[in-house]
Amino acid sequence: MNELIEFISNNLQITYILILATFVGIEVIKSIPAVLHTPLMSGANALSGVVIVGAILVMLHSDPEDYVALALGFVAVVLGVLNVVGGFAVTDRMLEMFKKKK
Repeated sequence: MNELIEFISNNLQITYILILATFVGIEVIKSIPAVLHTPLMSGANALSGVVIVGAILVMLHSDPEDYVALALGFVAVVLGVLNVVGGFAVTDRMLEMFKKKK
């Protein structure tokens, strides 16, 4: 726990940027019309793939004793995979709506 508190105190500006980016992202997403959410979800799959690859690279190059980096990398991989799978599921459902019924 002391490592986490020390990491946050050493990287206070990055923490503020992360919090600000979260609020800006929420405001941007709220202003998008509902009909555009599904196509944007499809585009987000590529970004989540980049997040997954980046998180795996960070975990590969981190010190095996640095549990904070490993835990954050693991969380990033899990959330990125969930986003990719959810995006593909939503895209598949959207494409099913455009197929002709028999």
